Amino acid sequence: MPNSPYRIRPAESDDVAAIARIYNAAVEAGGSTADLESQTLEQRRAWVESHKPPYVVAVIEDAAAAEGDDPVIGFGALSVFYDRPGYDGVTDLAYYIAPEAQGGGAGTAMLDWLLAAARERNMRKAIGIIFADNAGSVALMRRFGFTQFGLLPAAATDATGKMHDMSYWYLEL
Repeated sequence: MPNSPYRIRPAESDDVAAIARIYNAAVEAGGSTADLESQTLEQRRAWVESHKPPYVVAVIEDAAAAEGDDPVIGFGALSVFYDRPGYDGVTDLAYYIAPEAQGGGAGTAMLDWLLAAARERNMRKAIGIIFADNAGSVALMRRFGFTQFGLLPAAATDATGKMHDMSYWYLEL
């Protein structure tokens, strides 16, 4: 992305600690994941390593990060939607942005990168499964032209104990 304040690239093993930090912040805050406890470094490493082509985990970096600071401010993934071969070409996408970087366009940049990567990998559909009250993610789904195709009431609890409806979104690629 020319003139972007962000750099996005596939995740490397050195990124696992930042991915775990950002994901665990989302777990603790509630409202964006149904994991009820923070994940260990080993759990996050196994998750990253489970993404074999055409799937991918990517990180987004703040291009203006100070020397010595970890520039990783978020991550996203194209993951297996359903593990039966008939679903090949349908990807589940997810993204998480560090709390201090939210609201500055990093989520938009990450989603844009993920959709371009899905198209490059000849995916047919992208699926987003999000808490229905996650206003930021719902707005991004709409902004990128996703269609809501379902709502599962009172489906998932987050780490704060709050129950959430799940909304299901898709985009033809």
